[in-house]
Amino acid sequence: FQKPVLLPWKTAFQNVLMPAELGDDPPARANGESLRSRAHDLLELVGLNQFEEKYPWELSGGMQQRVAIARALLLETEVLCMDEPFAALDEFTREQMHLELLKLWEQQGFTGVFVTHNIYESAFLSDRVLVMTPRPGRITAEVTIDLPRPRTKKMIGTPGFTDNIRRIRDVMEEYWLE
Repeated sequence: FQKPVLLPWKTAFQNVLMPAELGDDPPARANGESLRSRAHDLLELVGLNQFEEKYPWELSGGMQQRVAIARALLLETEVLCMDEPFAALDEFTREQMHLELLKLWEQQGFTGVFVTHNIYESAFLSDRVLVMTPRPGRITAEVTIDLPRPRTKKMIGTPGFTDNIRRIRDVMEEYWLE
């Protein structure tokens, strides 16, 4: 999700709960109170627990994006698809969200499909980076990221991290700078 799609008549908390309300999954509806608790926890995780009762128009673009991320994580799906979810965030919030996303991934074990134009972000979050050609967009290469887990901020700038960035950049330059 490049743009947060939030219902303007619902609060941040209500927007996070929306997947449980819309789904036809009886277990999700049966666990209403635990989902409400999880929604509170997720809003705290993304740093918005003090904004639960705010409406989308009362939130900045980055805050709206974090509400959308919390909503995506509510039902603990097996596959989480994210299309540049952190692009609208400032650098420090983005770094914090990277760490929180990795922590959730370690806890829940979901498969993440993450679209980004940020080479650093792809190297930090991924085990595999699929590089696409400009137009038409086709997968042209796969770069295996050989960094240990759990990933930490201390890894950024290490020789191993910069080597992975260089490998991704080399593949991209081959197709993007023709």
